[in-house]
Amino acid sequence: MRFNTRKAVKPGDLNPNDTLFGGRLLEWIDEEAALYAVIQLENRKVVTKFMSEINFVSSARLGDIVEIGIEVVKFGRSSLVLKCEARNKMTHETILTVENITMVNLDDYGRPKAHGKTKIEFVEERLASKTNQLAKRKAATV
Repeated sequence: MRFNTRKAVKPGDLNPNDTLFGGRLLEWIDEEAALYAVIQLENRKVVTKFMSEINFVSSARLGDIVEIGIEVVKFGRSSLVLKCEARNKMTHETILTVENITMVNLDDYGRPKAHGKTKIEFVEERLASKTNQLAKRKAATV
């Protein structure tokens, strides 16, 4: 699992028990899942359709750094299913896990749209592929 996002727990993120409010953490996770899906599916129009059982394992306190990890579980026709873990950056103690987050790719009318993706793509791979395509086009015209 790749942990790409970090959030500092601030006073406004706390519940009456002086621990991280679960709703705030779920907001961060939903945003991270959406950003991950947008990048993977190369479409700004994605929505969260489903989140499976959320397992709060431990809590975070003021000043803790929470990191959020996302991993692809599977590619559907118009969806992307993700797995998530949030953990304490300093102790690596798991704070929360979500086994399945389903993100749906949409068309311009808000309807599910096939995305044609079957594997994880990294930005470096896309850039290398586009650079190779441009070089081939340039060579073909010379």
